[in-house]
Amino acid sequence: MAWPFFSLAKTRRTKPIDFQMGNVTILVEATPEHGMASIWDADILIWAASQIVEARDRGRATSRLIATTPHEILTFTGRGTSRDNYNRLKAALDRLQSTSVATSLRQQHQRRRHRFSWINEWQERLDSNGRPMGIELILPDWFYAAVIDQSLVLTIDRAYFSLTGGLERWLYRIVRKHGGRQSGGWSFDVAHLHLKSGALSPLKRFAYELRTIAARQSLPGYRLTIEGSFGHERLSFVATEPDLYDLALRRIGTRAKAKAVDNRP
Repeated sequence: MAWPFFSLAKTRRTKPIDFQMGNVTILVEATPEHGMASIWDADILIWAASQIVEARDRGRATSRLIATTPHEILTFTGRGTSRDNYNRLKAALDRLQSTSVATSLRQQHQRRRHRFSWINEWQERLDSNGRPMGIELILPDWFYAAVIDQSLVLTIDRAYFSLTGGLERWLYRIVRKHGGRQSGGWSFDVAHLHLKSGALSPLKRFAYELRTIAARQSLPGYRLTIEGSFGHERLSFVATEPDLYDLALRRIGTRAKAKAVDNRP
């Protein structure tokens, strides 16, 4: 969730993301025809992950092949269902399919890189009269394996889909990953965040946008603060409400305690 895999811009991006931090390398390349997959396009992957997790939790078989309707994806991600929205969905699928990713993440040997596209392939299903019946898409093994691994999946607030800024969305992913289960919150150096975002904007502009987001307090479930002067700024965030995971643990603990009380001699 927190690595620079997607374009944060609303305009077409073709310049690659070439990122390296420690042993982690990520190279994201786009085609001139479609441009790089954006963080809004990634909503389709969030929807796909939710389908796989739900099937797994209910004991049903899961697969990298998913059949659905545009209406289901659009309503899940809070989009309209007009023809224009349907066309935008198809354009997003094209970007996800044509964007190439090579990364060392989750590779046993750090020198080895896994290369994939966010969607291996997709197609429309039509009836005998040529009317659309739905779509089928095939997810890459790298993504599918991560979703099946329960430790790598986090829930997100439905309000995430209402966030309109690319940096805002990426920042929520960072905060959700690092601040979700930390009672005292978390903090990052702004220059570090700028590097990790893969954004094309210079550091000065990036820092200004972070301050604007912190002033609005628009990230659901978290409170943000920025301290320090330019070049030495640090972003801190803390949850404003208990994490769902923590609530579940508390309920389990409460039931265990009640059972122990009931069983006293």
